[in-house]
This record gives sequence, structure tokens and C-alpha cells, in this order.
Amino acid sequence: MQGRSSLPVSLRAYRGLTTSVTPLAGAMLKWRLRNGKEDPERVAERRGVPSAERPPGPLVWAHAASVGEVISILQLIERIHARGLSVLLTSGTVTAAKLAERRLPEGVIHQFVPLDMPYFIRNFLNHWQPNLALIAESELWPNLITEGRRRNIPFVLVNGRLSPRSYQRWKLFGRTANALLSQIDLCLAQDSEDAERFSRLGAQRVLTTGNLKFDVPPPPAQPAALSALERAARSRPVVLAASTHEGEEALVIEAHMRLREAMPGLLTVIAPRHPHRGYEIADLSEEMGAVPVIRSRGHLPDRGTEIYIADTIGELGLFYRMAPIVFMGGSLVKHGGQNPIEPAKLNSAILHGPHIWNFANVYARLNRARGAATVTTAESLSKSLALLLDDPDLVVRMAQSAKATVDQLGGALDRTFAAIEPYLIQLRLGR
Repeated sequence: MQGRSSLPVSLRAYRGLTTSVTPLAGAMLKWRLRNGKEDPERVAERRGVPSAERPPGPLVWAHAASVGEVISILQLIERIHARGLSVLLTSGTVTAAKLAERRLPEGVIHQFVPLDMPYFIRNFLNHWQPNLALIAESELWPNLITEGRRRNIPFVLVNGRLSPRSYQRWKLFGRTANALLSQIDLCLAQDSEDAERFSRLGAQRVLTTGNLKFDVPPPPAQPAALSALERAARSRPVVLAASTHEGEEALVIEAHMRLREAMPGLLTVIAPRHPHRGYEIADLSEEMGAVPVIRSRGHLPDRGTEIYIADTIGELGLFYRMAPIVFMGGSLVKHGGQNPIEPAKLNSAILHGPHIWNFANVYARLNRARGAATVTTAESLSKSLALLLDDPDLVVRMAQSAKATVDQLGGALDRTFAAIEPYLIQLRLGR
């Protein structure tokens, strides 16, 4: 365990900076509240002020940044909780908190993770006193880790991911990366490339356990809601643009406009990555000459609807089941792509843009198996959609290949649980 004086200059400077700006946290949180990025009833949790009591006995703390990471570790949390251990889950977004409220096992506690400022982190740790910390993917917050290690809390990175771009950025701060990763007791990486990158940056114990997202069940859908949507669509051709980001919706709408004469009745569903952007996308649709309907208003698509904006939380399972062809967002803009595993499990043919570094290996496997294909512009998206809409057999073949590919890549949950079970045994023995 590193003492304060042994930390590199960069981490000491970060600690000093985050300490000095702590008085500004209130203003920052107010701004986030105005923009819908915080829960007004729970904003004190971001200062490390708890809204729940700590349960007696050993406590496993799991942290996941947002919705995707929370979903990936839900089954792991369920297994730990089933062993009779108390579990605390923290996350950083309102959407992740709402998901946790619906999906966590009874008895598992959720809190918002505190801002990475020493005072708030100490508040949090003083109250919760976790005995083991499981950090999902790449949430390497310096104060959180260093404060935790000073209290001898073992940190395990689960489903660890480090994209080539992130690796290159971390290499510029090699001593900082080494100081942080050397405090991680065990690093469980998604694949051998991630494992190699973590090792090169200073992680001491690294295992390749696979990607937990391959073991996540498909997102649920209420049968009544699905039936209502299918009746409203009236056997129209349907395509879905899932988890889109700003700049992509215009390209999707343009592709729709290119197709609508050749594909009468085409219904394009847009499910933005950030649902609060629904009204913005509706305005954009109207400006481009397409008729939108917004789901959060309680409306279903009617005969005149061209763009159906699915700006609700937790309903992607509905639309994956409704649309046989899915464009995965975050990939036509330089975001790094969104997770294609869910639509693959639900028998979708998948299209994506070129910017997919967040899930590069998954997309590479899907592309090789011809379960997914790359588009680069609104024109190429419209041409690919036209090809698929004209050939239902091709859609079925792509969907079958995509599902077979992700099914073959499972098993990470068992391997991850086996790797952390020695820690859990120690906790149950009271050590």
C-alpha cells in the first residue's frame, strides 16, 4: 500500500486540486441538477452523505459507472448476495440508479458514488466501511482508490477494459497509471489484449476472464407493451437506431428520407443513448421533413408516423424485439460504439459505423461471422437498409450468425466468480 508521500507528483497534484475545488462542488451539483444529471432527492450522496444504514457484517462494495456497466455486473452481484454477503452498489448516473431500483435483488443497497474529492470519499468510506471493492471496467478514480487502499480495502477490477485509445492516453502518464494500477489487488480483464495493456501500465496480478456482458440475459420486455407496439406498427417495415448520440440522428433521419419512397410505410425508431434528448430529436425530424412521435408522451406510432422516438428508460428490449434490423449508435460519431450484444441475443441483423473501439473485438467477431456490417454515411446506411429490407432471408441469416457468435463467447460470469471467491470466503470466515 502506498503512503501519501510515495504517490507520484501527478497524483499528489490531483489530490491537491480536488481538495481545493471542494467548495465549488455545490455549484457544480446545482448545474447538474438543472440539466437533469442528478437526482434532487439524493444529491447529498454525491458528497458522501449516506441515505441508508450500513448493514451489519462484511460488506462487498461494487461500483459501476452507468447503465451498461451496471447491467454487466448484476448477475455477479446476485451470486455474491446469494452467498449471504451484504452488497452495496454505487453508480454515477440517474439512469443507472433507476435501473438499479428495478433490477437489484431485494436487500442490495444502491447509492450514488461520491464525487472524487478526498473529503467526500472519506465521508463515504467512514460510513460504509466496505471489506472488498469490485470496480467495473475502467473506473479508476484516483482519490477513491488511494483512500480505499489506505484503509486496506482490497480492490478488484472486474470486466476490465482498456481500449487502445485509452491505453495510449494512459501511457503519456506512465507513473500515474502505474501508481493507480499497482494498488489494484487483482485485475480481471475482458480479453488478452486488455490484459496485456493493463499489465504494461503496472497492474500486478492480471487474469483474462472474458466479457461479463456476454452472459447478461437479453433485456426484458413487457408482453402487453410489445403487443401494443406491434399492433400499432401494422406490419410495416421497422428499423431501429439504438443508443444514438448527437450528430447521428440527422444521418439516420436522412437515411429514412432516402428510403421512404422505395419503402412505403417505413417506420424508423430512434432510441437515443440519453433519453432527455427526445424533444431535440423530434424538432430535428420536423426540420428535415419527417413526422415524429415521442414515446415519453404516451403515444404509439400511427399511420402517419415516420420517426418514432423511444425516449424512455429501460425499454430497449421492446424495440430490439420489434425491429429485425438494428443500427447501433455511438459509431458514426467518434464515441467508440455501443454494446451490440443485446440485439445480437435478440436475433437482430446489426449495422454499425466505423468508430467502434469500445467494443472492437466484439464487432470484429460479428463482422467476420457476417452477423454485422459497417456503414459510414447516411447514403451507405440507406443502401444497407434497402438491401436488408428487400431480402428477409438475408436478415435471418445475419441475425442467426450474430446470435451464434455471442453465444459462443459466454462463460465470463463463472470465471469471474471463481476468481473473486477466495476473497468472499475470507469475508465469510470473518478475516
